[in-house]
This record gives sequence, structure tokens and C-alpha cells, in this order.
Amino acid sequence: MTLTWNSGSPPPRAPLGPGGWARAALRGMVICAILMAGVLTTVAVRAVERPVHGVHRPWSPFVTQWVCRAVFFVLGMRHESEGQPMRQAGAVVANHASWLDIFALNARKRIYFVSKSEVAGWPVIGTLAKITGTVFINRDPKEAKAQQEMFEARLLAGHKLLFFPEGTSTDGMRVLPFKTTLFQAFFAQNLLHEMHVQPVTVIYSAPPGEDARFYGWWGDMEFGPHLLKILAARRQGGVKIVYHQPVRVDAFTNRKALAAHVEQVVREGMPPDRRAAG
Repeated sequence: MTLTWNSGSPPPRAPLGPGGWARAALRGMVICAILMAGVLTTVAVRAVERPVHGVHRPWSPFVTQWVCRAVFFVLGMRHESEGQPMRQAGAVVANHASWLDIFALNARKRIYFVSKSEVAGWPVIGTLAKITGTVFINRDPKEAKAQQEMFEARLLAGHKLLFFPEGTSTDGMRVLPFKTTLFQAFFAQNLLHEMHVQPVTVIYSAPPGEDARFYGWWGDMEFGPHLLKILAARRQGGVKIVYHQPVRVDAFTNRKALAAHVEQVVREGMPPDRRAAG
């Protein structure tokens, strides 16, 4: 994981013990089987879906939703939501606290993530991201025009693109200032009067007795140990997805005004003690 944000010392690692290892092994095997079944089913569905519907994906996202819901069931982790996913064309923006966000957000809404190009090379997560239609972007300014054209094509195809404007994950205890660059794509003339943006707040609740940052994954934390900790937990916490009112892009004068508004809405959706800008 790229070191982009850090809040000091992460939660201490507690020894797992025999019970923890047993839980991690059992949950891990079941989740691996679910992911494999999801991958094979998606590949099979796409083999029919692609030649018939092209870039449109009317069927395969339902497989992704099923897989993500099943993962939370196996973990024994609460997954709840408030509000309604928007029906209008456009994009979704959310705060970012963990790799679990991918499962949490996909479990409720048919979306396609926008992610930094490095994620494509990550073990497991990179493969899953490619199969489920993630849009990968580079931070090279030379590619900005090509990336904007790609965004436009996907949005015009009816895909709801989801991105994390903070640009990095945090410990889940704050919302970082939103970067405005990607918002510019919505102001293209052929999108401006059609697009909506829905702010979404992701809130994690740690297992009883654990550090409040239990599910957060940030800085130089390694994926393996973090995954193992979650798989081994005797009691789990939960995640809540709050869907806020969508806004029309053409109601704002520019990308900075739009970004500022949705950032404020996402921040206000957090518990009072988590509304600070980190």
C-alpha cells in the first residue's frame, strides 16, 4: 500500500491463539471458495454478456453483489444501510477507510470503482477489481485527457462510477479534504446536464473491546496481517453505508464547488467525533 496518510501507531497486534487461527482458517477457506465461485460465474456470464451488450453489464453486477453480501455473512460482520442508492445517471463518492470498502459498497449498489493503477497489480484484490469492471487511472497529467474520455464513455453507458476523492484510505476516524481533479470529468458538455453525484458515508464500528480503528487500513500497513486479524476476530463489529441525497452537476459552477459540497455532506454523515478533517 502506498504511504500517503498516517496517523501514527496502528492498533497493536494481539496474539491470535488456537481459536483465532481456527476461525481465520475456516472463514478464509469459505471466503476463498465464495470468491472463486464468483470469479468463475462472472467470467461465464461475461462470455455471454459482452458480445450481446458490449460495455453494458446488465447481469454480472448481481454476481458481485451476492459475493460481497456472502463475505459479510461468513465474517459475522453487520452490514446495514441508510437512505437509497440513486437511480439517476452519474457517479458516487465516498470516504475511504479500508479494503473492506470494496465489499461494503458493492454489497448494496451496482457500481464500478475508479482506482489507482497500482491496485491492478495487487494479489487477489487486483484480479477481482479487473473482473468486476474497475476503471484504473494513472496520476500522470499526460493521460488526463484520455482518462476523461474513458470516464465519459463509461458514464454515458449508464455505469455508476464510484471513487474516493480523499485519494487514500484512513483509519476511519475522519474525512480528509476531497481532491477535485476527477470531478472535472462531470463538467464535460455532453455530461453536464445529465449527471448526478451521490455522496456516501462509510462508517465502521469496531468489535466490542477493540480499538475504534480496528477495520481501518492505511499508511504502510500490510494487507496479509490486517486480513488475518479480521478473519480471526471472535466477535465482529459492523459497517454502515449512508446514502445521501444526490445532487445535479449543473447546479454547481465548477468542480471545486461540487467537491466542497459533497465533502461536507459525507463528513456530516459521520458520527460527531469523526467529522474532523484529517
